[in-house]
Amino acid sequence: MNRIRAISLSLFTIATLASHSHAHFLFIKVGPMAEGGRSAEVYFSEFAEAGDPRYIAKVAAGTSLRIQTESGQFETLKASVASDRVRATVPASGAMSVYADCVYGVLGGPTPKPAFLLRHYAKGIAGKPDEINGFKGLSGTPLEIAPKIVDGGKAIELQAFLKGEPLASAVFTTIDSDLSNSTIKAGADGTIQWTPPTPGRYSVMIRHDTKVDGDHDGKHYTEIRDFATIAFDWPLVREGADPEAVSLFEQAVADRAQWGTDFPGFKANLNGDLDGRAFNGKLTVEPGGTINVDVDDPTAHDWVTDQLSSLVMHRKTSSTPTPKPVLRFADANESHPLGRLLTFDGGRFASSYRIKDGAITTVNRHVGKSNMTITTLENERNSEGRSLPRGYLVQYWDAKTGSLDRVETVRDRWQRVAGLDLPAEHTVTTASGAGFSTKSVTLIDQELLPVKE
Repeated sequence: MNRIRAISLSLFTIATLASHSHAHFLFIKVGPMAEGGRSAEVYFSEFAEAGDPRYIAKVAAGTSLRIQTESGQFETLKASVASDRVRATVPASGAMSVYADCVYGVLGGPTPKPAFLLRHYAKGIAGKPDEINGFKGLSGTPLEIAPKIVDGGKAIELQAFLKGEPLASAVFTTIDSDLSNSTIKAGADGTIQWTPPTPGRYSVMIRHDTKVDGDHDGKHYTEIRDFATIAFDWPLVREGADPEAVSLFEQAVADRAQWGTDFPGFKANLNGDLDGRAFNGKLTVEPGGTINVDVDDPTAHDWVTDQLSSLVMHRKTSSTPTPKPVLRFADANESHPLGRLLTFDGGRFASSYRIKDGAITTVNRHVGKSNMTITTLENERNSEGRSLPRGYLVQYWDAKTGSLDRVETVRDRWQRVAGLDLPAEHTVTTASGAGFSTKSVTLIDQELLPVKE
């Protein structure tokens, strides 16, 4: 953040909005699919970005969250408190409007400073314009900004409402991701039409003061100061791919060690242990990738088949041409410890990836009722300098509530056989509410199958 611009914005905000003593406002960011799923984050700050940790406990105590994914249908969200924000899990895809209201409390006073009740009403939107345009306002909200995407998606119409009625002459303040800002005054119907100048994250704010006597938490006030905000990424729906993101992904995929299209298949003997149950058996992997598992413990059969099928799938090279992936950078954060976040368009899952130093470090997916994140712990390089996984975490969250279900830690070891890296050991430890589990399979006597003429 440019410090001079940050200070300038703070002074601008205080001067034009005559904000409360801390010059903080409530904002909602509806993020992309990422670690733990997709979330809406509520932050309390001077700027439309990460929140101020000094006030998060007070904000969390006075804030309620709701979401609208179908017109007129509102659902309460389960929220958790992070170090500087309130977070709630939201659907991995689809249009949504998320609402947060916070009665902050009485500030100011005694005379000559007037005591006032401070209230914030925030909204974050994401999704297709036609669905956003069909959403309803939240009944009972004293101050609200209602959006409508117009001009074929090239502009946004914003209307200020006070107790459900249009707020004449409302003053809208816009703030972009570079902290540039502007003010636009509405007419008698409380409406403005605005075209964000560039793609990026935007927040818009309005204020309304009411002279009224009242009491809150044992404190008397003579005025209510209401602030409403709305935040969104522009454009709401992005199309096409970011060539740089596609290139990063393709390079990372090409860096993985694979068996090649002339893979002959292999066979091996198996032994292992499932939570104290020892087993032995045999494995055959056909050239096409089909696996056949024969073990002496039926309890182990399904687990071994599932685990080794996944392992083979990731090492086998497909002979079928695949369409070029459509990926975009999900945000502007270039310094994340795990690398850039890339959103994947299409496929069976709502997916995203992180890539750092030419390798995929994280995979995020929505599968059924779960959000799953795979995080690389350690890789190794084979004789050709290609990457093989040695250790990674798989974390599963409930897609509805955001609760952590279980964590798997996976360890893989490899054996070089006739120029190919074949699995030698696969161990999975699982921690969950049901306790701790350890399952392992070891492959020995690996031997390539004869090449079919």
